[in-house]
Amino acid sequence: MTYSITEISNQPAQPLRQLLQTSWQLPKRYVHFLRINQYVLVNGQYVPMNTIIYPGDQLQMQFSENEFRTRQSYLPNNHQTLPILFENRDLVVINKPAGLKSHPNQPNELDTVMNYMAAQIAHPQMIHRLDQSTSGAMIIGKHPIVVPIINRLLSTHQINREYLAVVSGKWEENAGMINLLIGHDPNDKRKRQVNGIDALPAQTNFKLIQAHQTHSLIKLQLATGRTHQIRVHLKAKHHPIISDPLYGMETGPRMMLHAFQLHLILPFSGEKLTINAPLPAEFEQYI
Repeated sequence: MTYSITEISNQPAQPLRQLLQTSWQLPKRYVHFLRINQYVLVNGQYVPMNTIIYPGDQLQMQFSENEFRTRQSYLPNNHQTLPILFENRDLVVINKPAGLKSHPNQPNELDTVMNYMAAQIAHPQMIHRLDQSTSGAMIIGKHPIVVPIINRLLSTHQINREYLAVVSGKWEENAGMINLLIGHDPNDKRKRQVNGIDALPAQTNFKLIQAHQTHSLIKLQLATGRTHQIRVHLKAKHHPIISDPLYGMETGPRMMLHAFQLHLILPFSGEKLTINAPLPAEFEQYI
């Protein structure tokens, strides 16, 4: 299978290699593949990589499936249609429901985001995940070319996600950062803990939205991306998320963590968007 992309450059004049590798953030191996196979055309013709590309020039790129390090394929399931918050040629942003796994772990598994998306778009690509109990904005690629681009934008914090959490107890601090190492829990392989085995640095920014005697509403932004990071950090602050099945004590209608806002940069165009995922009805009783 081959994938083709046609794009009009909106970048300042620069060499073709710089446009592909720096401005558009294509991996070096992709650029090498385009060069040796002459699979990149500028205004209909192949040109050397040092050719200056001007705003308005048209680029056509063709990629072979063999060039991608991992091939993603999911069994389609059309029993549920997931709400789409944004869609263009390269990606979709969905509003993931709570209780739904992001991706299958077994070959014949069908009840996950990626299975439902396989029935909605042709070649869904997993980019990042949300915990099963978490709801909110989640990016799905529409072809494998964009996967490393978006991963790089996420890892360099050019794409940011913000969360809302309802936690137990009255939160006292207005804003700050939780800076605690997170590693594996030696007693439960499902869990993570502060200063656990093979602990890595983890930072979570927080801002208090509302504080009540029994619960508080907190806005959170990840500065790193460790497994269960928000959940572990909030437990360490003695304010676990309400109804967190692994780290919480107080029960509620569901785990009260929602990825409510996504600050997105679109691949190739560089356009910046803010996408909001509506607050689930279960949050209303706590506000």
